[in-house]
Amino acid sequence: GDLLPADGILIQGNDLKIDESSLTGESDQVKKSLDKDPMLLSGTHVMEGSGRMVVTAVGINSQTGIIFTLLGAGEGDEEKKVKKGE
Repeated sequence: GDLLPADGILIQGNDLKIDESSLTGESDQVKKSLDKDPMLLSGTHVMEGSGRMVVTAVGINSQTGIIFTLLGAGEGDEEKKVKKGE
């Protein structure tokens, strides 16, 4: 399974199944299609099929980045930025 590096919207897919357990905790693979659930999230793994997506968010703006920020994982980075500005 390839790791998705960014959030995006599926624009073309062929029997695409995604393992979203890193975000949701659910062990079942999620079937993605253009009509039903086209959102692909960073940090998830492609288990079957193939597809193309338009990237909508990367880094701290992605779902994984937002979760890390809410958990306080990015606090050290913010403190460094403030010190550089002084």
